[in-house]
Amino acid sequence: MMMGSDSGAVAGGLARHIPVLARRAVDWLGVHAGGVYLDATFGAGGYARAILATPGTRVIGIDRDDSAIAAGAAIAEQAQGRLVLAAGRFSDLQTIAASHGIAAVDGVVFDLGVSSMQLDVAARGFSFRLEGPLDMRMGRDGPSAADVIARASERELAAIIATLGEERHARSIAHAVVKSRDARPIVTTSALADIVAAIVRPRVGAIHPATRTFQALRIFVNEELNELADGLAAAERVLKPAGRLVVVAFHSLEDRIVKTFLIERSRAPASSRHRPQIASAPPTFHVLTRRPETPDDAEVAANPRARSAKLRAAERTDAAARPATSETQLPRLPSPADVMRSRA
Repeated sequence: MMMGSDSGAVAGGLARHIPVLARRAVDWLGVHAGGVYLDATFGAGGYARAILATPGTRVIGIDRDDSAIAAGAAIAEQAQGRLVLAAGRFSDLQTIAASHGIAAVDGVVFDLGVSSMQLDVAARGFSFRLEGPLDMRMGRDGPSAADVIARASERELAAIIATLGEERHARSIAHAVVKSRDARPIVTTSALADIVAAIVRPRVGAIHPATRTFQALRIFVNEELNELADGLAAAERVLKPAGRLVVVAFHSLEDRIVKTFLIERSRAPASSRHRPQIASAPPTFHVLTRRPETPDDAEVAANPRARSAKLRAAERTDAAARPATSETQLPRLPSPADVMRSRA
């Protein structure tokens, strides 16, 4: 299961890895014998297992976390050649598929966010409830959350926390972080959580005060929204006609990107004298879910982390994939690389 932003009391705690909306996701994929599918966020292999339950299917499982790929070796062995695992970002899913001799697939599924496995390992630094290094990198490359905290300006920190965490106390938190780091480097999860908790007072029954700040840093460090936008475009290029795209999102910003992408791709673009070649392009997707599907009460009761999940599905038409555009309306923020250069 991939964990979203609005999880409640268990947001940073330990939980068994349970795929969210797995049955519905596989149903919407229209899995059939002989089909080839991309599990773009392999994690613990929950969706891949469900797909492989249909005889004759093949799956390419992608994950940017090497530990997830290593842990999936047993599943791959059991699948007897029907599951191939690949370490990498899902924005590169078309290239990854091609490297395994697959030019087009019958379905692509995304299960967005951070996995329970990552949250539950203190050394990964994702959880404010577990003492560990302030890391948060899914792929363990690039700047860590501690690097961003150390180098970003107060204005940049406030923008990151407000935009990606939807935290109304972002400016006060950023100010407190900058003041604290001037006295001592902030390099552990507990150090940052304590700073935030001193600003955002906890309320009975509410999420932990640090939830939104940690969420924002995780999304920023891993460039998750940019990855999502690029991954959706890559899925459009690699899907066969009548192939299915299924996305399970847990964060409002993620779901907005998916929704906007599918709306834009399911209708002909408006006429434009600046883009005449796009104006005549036919829709590349037919949306299958008029409204997003959400977990029922039974699933939420069994798995509280599921409650913010939204599933959207669409079917590929036979129209040519469209050129990349800015229509997903990503937030205007510096990149991690920009932050690291700004105070170098």
